[in-house]
Amino acid sequence: MAEAHQAVGFQFTVTPDGIDLHLSREVLKHIYLAGVTSWRKRAIRFKNGILTGVYPASPSSWLIVVVAIMSTMYARIDPSMGMIDSIKQTLPVSDYLTVQTQTIVSAILFATGLWLSLIFVLRYTLKVLLAYHGWIFEPHGHVSCSTRLWMRLVKMFSGRRPLLYSFQSSLPRLPVPRVSDTIKRYLESVRPLLDDEQYKQMEIVANDFKKTLAPKLQRYLVLKSWWATNYVSDWWEEYIYLRSRSPIMVNSNFYVMDLLYVTPTHRQAARAGNAVHAMLQYRRKLERGELAPLRALGVVPMCSYQMERMFNTTRIPGIETDFVQHLKDRKHLVVYHKGRFFRVGLYYGGRHLWPGELETQFQRILDDPSEPQPGELKLAALTAGERVPWARARLKYFSQGVNRASLEAIETAAFFLTLDDEAHGYDPEKLRSLDLYAKSLLHGKCYDRWFDKSFNLIAYKNGKLGLNAEHSWADAPIVGHMWEYVLATDCFHWGYTEDGHCRGDVNKDLLPPTKLQWDIPPQCQEVMESSYILAKEIADDVDFHGCLFDDFGKGLIKKCRTSPDAFIQLALQLAHFRDKGEFCLTYESSMTRMFKEGRTETVRSCTNESTAFVRAMEDPDKSNEEKLALFRRAAEKHQHMYRLAMTGSGIDRHLFCLYIVSKYLGIDSPFLKQVLSEPWRLSTSQTPQQQLNLVDYQKFPQYVSAGGGFGPVADDGYGVSYIIVGEHLVTFHISSKFSSPETDSYRFGQNIRQAMLDIRALFNVKEKKMV
Repeated sequence: MAEAHQAVGFQFTVTPDGIDLHLSREVLKHIYLAGVTSWRKRAIRFKNGILTGVYPASPSSWLIVVVAIMSTMYARIDPSMGMIDSIKQTLPVSDYLTVQTQTIVSAILFATGLWLSLIFVLRYTLKVLLAYHGWIFEPHGHVSCSTRLWMRLVKMFSGRRPLLYSFQSSLPRLPVPRVSDTIKRYLESVRPLLDDEQYKQMEIVANDFKKTLAPKLQRYLVLKSWWATNYVSDWWEEYIYLRSRSPIMVNSNFYVMDLLYVTPTHRQAARAGNAVHAMLQYRRKLERGELAPLRALGVVPMCSYQMERMFNTTRIPGIETDFVQHLKDRKHLVVYHKGRFFRVGLYYGGRHLWPGELETQFQRILDDPSEPQPGELKLAALTAGERVPWARARLKYFSQGVNRASLEAIETAAFFLTLDDEAHGYDPEKLRSLDLYAKSLLHGKCYDRWFDKSFNLIAYKNGKLGLNAEHSWADAPIVGHMWEYVLATDCFHWGYTEDGHCRGDVNKDLLPPTKLQWDIPPQCQEVMESSYILAKEIADDVDFHGCLFDDFGKGLIKKCRTSPDAFIQLALQLAHFRDKGEFCLTYESSMTRMFKEGRTETVRSCTNESTAFVRAMEDPDKSNEEKLALFRRAAEKHQHMYRLAMTGSGIDRHLFCLYIVSKYLGIDSPFLKQVLSEPWRLSTSQTPQQQLNLVDYQKFPQYVSAGGGFGPVADDGYGVSYIIVGEHLVTFHISSKFSSPETDSYRFGQNIRQAMLDIRALFNVKEKKMV
């Protein structure tokens, strides 16, 4: 009962002598501290909002301009060319506004206008500079004089100590490519996949589209690009993600793994405590805009828009389309353990709970012996199944009473934490440990992750961690940025005691976690069971293989004077040809975050050059010199295509948007319909590494992440995510479906390994192995 009394700020009793009022000093103290923290947070946001709003100038520069203008006036010089006098004439004369005061006010107003004009000029100049992309097409290691000059100008106009969103107003808009360029590149991309007759037919259809429908559709698209911030991103989020009615588990969500070789503590509650506290620190920096913006080459800023919805975000199901709900200042998270849901407060006395306090709260949940309520165990399976049944069940069974309150607690939580009752992680002594770890993160038991949350933090009972992230609100590099911060903070900042507990004192007066209450009728439980059965079929069909390639890494590939990404993509083409005996349409994700609200673009990795190289590798009559020449030609082609995609000249997002316009206009295009229906039987993505440079892998080579992955995109294809870790390791995450007789993830992994070694054999270079 002590907790109940502490939760009441005041009590009163009616007596014959009147009302006897009792105040709780402890609760009033916490109310006061919470208010102070809230106002401090608002003040910091207001200050940072001003700093971002006037960037690349600073508030102090306003004072400099005012003082300069006032000084010239005292020197009887009018820099305004009469504008100050014009402003002065519009001001009324009164006892409080004398002629001298009018002059000062007029000068201040003119100086302020001049200052704002200078900010606009600086921003526009920076936007023009950032629209230049010639630097990205220059050969590696060669920087032209014009690019050097451009970099100096960008640095000069970028200001000092930018905040996270300082560059948002200076980023250029994503350009709409010319239809003729897109059609040309599309035809070039499908040429190695079609025979002469098929290609001739495709050429006719494509050219007919270019001459007839394309100009009209393009005009609407250009109009949208002028009006909207980004002509792709809103439609991409809506039509690719939110309007999809199929399960998002496996099909859309992706996962991120923990450190590969190191487990800082084997205490589940302690590891979760440090991780959650690090996430709260990251969220505070994010909300205040205090994180440094990512910049390519340390100069070119990346768009930070996607990071806004990392926390306090949930995908809400709908009948026809879902929507993303983003809130602010959420002060709790929801924890799932053995079929029970618990609400855990994240603040005490206006501050974040310390890692040790979070460990205490999580340990209380682990020690709780209560059983799940009827229907509670598999409740989260609703988020793993089809979207329409979940949307209808939400409206019918969770719109009132305790169900509404409990569901609201989940959907408004900062994020979702699962204290898993299994042990996972990479163990070289256990067969398929990485495979099982990946499958657990990707789908779990199909009812122990809330797949609609922006991300789920999963803490295993052996101290390993992982993430499962919903895809509509952001792409993998955004989640990876946060995850790097969390792992580095966990291991190198907070650490653990000798017996594995979190460091620091623990407040004994913390209110225990609150168990969420449910009243789930049998009809709703039937819907849950149907969703679970469907999700279980999907999960059981995922064939996963994790391949740690440590024969060589980025260090040796650089000695080969080629791009590591191009090297790996060509190895994937060679491996796929050996695996299936044919080439296929290949998807590689590239980012377009050099543009405002940019997300991704597709690099079509299967090219005429790559297929020529693969055929040469399989031809015993070809010499190593011929193979190497074809490899370099294919690698250069791949790099060029990647650069085109990054600079807004890709193929697929343009065609996608033209297709959406055609649907709005009710126009049927056989060409666009065929393009959008082509299956990606090899879908690939590189996980970025060291976005924050928080860990020196030369000093701490064991503190590397295994990256993350995703489910197969096509029923008869492969999904491959890879991460280039340090100088000596590449990790491949390979997924396919057991139901396809054409695919086998383990077999494909072995083909990738052999392809990497065979390509490496073309080069006469040696690598110093990591000790």
